[in-house]
Amino acid sequence: MPETLGTDRTSPVRIAPSILSADLLRLGEEIEDISTADFIHVDVMDGVWVPHLTFGPDVIMASRRASSLPVDCHLMVEDPAPIALQAAEAGARYVSFHIEACPLAHRLAQELRAKGAHPAIALNPATPVSALEEIAQYVDMVVVMGVEPGFSGQAFIPRTVGKVRELAELRDARALDFLIEVDGGVSLENAGALAEAGTDVFVAGSFVFGASDRAAAIASLRAAAEAGY
Repeated sequence: MPETLGTDRTSPVRIAPSILSADLLRLGEEIEDISTADFIHVDVMDGVWVPHLTFGPDVIMASRRASSLPVDCHLMVEDPAPIALQAAEAGARYVSFHIEACPLAHRLAQELRAKGAHPAIALNPATPVSALEEIAQYVDMVVVMGVEPGFSGQAFIPRTVGKVRELAELRDARALDFLIEVDGGVSLENAGALAEAGTDVFVAGSFVFGASDRAAAIASLRAAAEAGY
């Protein structure tokens, strides 16, 4: 399995707060406030593949200046290749791109690895795990969307748990070592079931940044997930 990157190296759980839910006027302080997490999750949207327009490589570089936590960059863009390479050059540790948006996924994974980044692939809720048959061995993480990409505040899609389990079975059957990340709708109520199914990385936005005590929110989510292992 790719290296354990978390600050709590005794825990199998990795928590990745999404700065999309942070106060952007205080981004440096907000990132400092999640120092007990394992990743900084940066969502890059282009306003085309999804309706919203968000961050770019400059925010990745700024996040790295604000914290020693590795950046987990999730691209929700129409043409991921050029932006993915820019994200890697900006210092993102993991760069995930959607298989639905990238017909040349294998080539992009190789290019990201050559840049020193961990390539990752993301799946929309309607995309089956079988779509990964040809790319799974070339990536270090698979991102399973628990909601439709590009919209905040959506309810968690329950079948995500079964999808994670299917993905974990594929990983085991083929002796692969990619991480499984769930992005969207993660909460105390479903973290245990997601962990039991095989999730390694839990993306949480408003759950963390909406809390007055971010460390306590991260700890509670970590404990809820650990209970599922």
